[in-house]
Amino acid sequence: MSDNKLAVELANRLSNRVVIASDISDADIQTADMQALSARVESFFAEKKGVAILTKQILNQIIEQQKEEKIPTHVEVSRSSDFKPMAKDVEKRFSVREARIDKTGGTTSDFTEHFRDRFNKLRRFVESNRSIMQGMLRGIDAVKQYADGKEVGIIGMVYDKIITKKGNILVTVEDENGTAKVLFVKSESIQGMEIFENAKRLVNDDVIAVKGKLYSKMVIVNSMMWPDVPIHAKKQTESDIAVALMSDVHVGSKLFMEKNFGAMLKWLNGGTESGKELAGKVKYIVFNGDVADGIGVYPGQDKDLAVLDIYKQYSIFFDFLYSIPEYIEVFVLPGNHDAVQRAEPQPPLSSELIGQFAMDNVHIVSNPSTLEIEGLKVLAYHGTSLDSVIQNIPGCSYAKPETAMTEILKRRHLSPIYGGNIIVPSKNDALVIDEVPDILHMGHVHKNGVSDYHGTLIINSGTWQGRTAFQIKQGHIPTPGIVPVYEGKSMRLTNVDFNSLS
Repeated sequence: MSDNKLAVELANRLSNRVVIASDISDADIQTADMQALSARVESFFAEKKGVAILTKQILNQIIEQQKEEKIPTHVEVSRSSDFKPMAKDVEKRFSVREARIDKTGGTTSDFTEHFRDRFNKLRRFVESNRSIMQGMLRGIDAVKQYADGKEVGIIGMVYDKIITKKGNILVTVEDENGTAKVLFVKSESIQGMEIFENAKRLVNDDVIAVKGKLYSKMVIVNSMMWPDVPIHAKKQTESDIAVALMSDVHVGSKLFMEKNFGAMLKWLNGGTESGKELAGKVKYIVFNGDVADGIGVYPGQDKDLAVLDIYKQYSIFFDFLYSIPEYIEVFVLPGNHDAVQRAEPQPPLSSELIGQFAMDNVHIVSNPSTLEIEGLKVLAYHGTSLDSVIQNIPGCSYAKPETAMTEILKRRHLSPIYGGNIIVPSKNDALVIDEVPDILHMGHVHKNGVSDYHGTLIINSGTWQGRTAFQIKQGHIPTPGIVPVYEGKSMRLTNVDFNSLS
């Protein structure tokens, strides 16, 4: 294979576990899109363990699938005659609270006001905990008034964090009037170990409350808390309805899974025997951003696109929505691939992008938005900040996005690490989680994940895009074509797999 430059290039693009058969030559792959081909090969072998051999037969099969790639077209879906959806007879009951998006000049003063607003909002959540507030100083600057040995408590925003020579963690916190050093010491006690583990997960801009004894004007910490969401009871809906949660459709990508998406639309219309009862309960759908793949989102993206016109991408997506039954209320948020401002919070998709599309049951909303559905508060956020959270907080991973989402709830901020993704430095920080959600819904990382934290159901809803070349390089295995569907009355979550129904 040494004389076959294209075959060698393909081998270099693939992971070490995939071996190319010796009879594969340049002639077999000379017309193929190499990046898309390598992504498809990796996807083909993703579920197989150990060494995988790419034979000429398998290669030809994959290339034939590539040749079938075309611009997605409107899916004609007719409702099954024997389909009697109970959701059709349920009166819609919802409200939308969109993120407030203020204009800003991006000046130093704007950033100062932005972080002051964030700090004050998060501090109030801490102050609502009466037990932690006993002995709390009014401000960090008051530390200077007390002698060593005094038990004090302070609330501050993390400015920096270092590991000392002895392996302890030294953190600088600040408020509007001053700064203080707080030290987390390694401990053998169960409580001490828990506090130290929490300190490991601290990142810049976290707002925390700490208590401890003063030593040389430094607080030796013996307790700590984040703003956190309180433990709360789960809510039930009166009606036996369901909410389907989706994200990252990526219409326009060569890897958009049109057949799987079409199977989902067919299922919503009662066209499949499997899960027909559950399909009939779906009254609400939330599309959590990246509904289109976009143009110029990353270098060389044009090679990955089946649709090179941004308006055509949105036209195709909205054509799909015509196949959703009219009694289902649909909410569409933007994401980082969508053609709106990258800085968060993001405004709704513009009328220019939407074009002539008009359906009374489709609602175009901001990212983030809080949807109150049948009494359930659903906080919908695309999830761009998950990248920085996963990269900076120990224990978080792309394989389990729910771990990062839990950390976000603890901090009560949708983008807790400044600089991880672009934010609008307005005087009002609209990314603070000011209401406790019953459901926190995100996407972005193309991986399904579910958890429960303090009574909030955490859901990451995966994708409708196949495994990309970038994900292959990162070793990230997405879970496309799987839709979490939550039944409000029984509080039951079901993952409907449209890989088997397509």
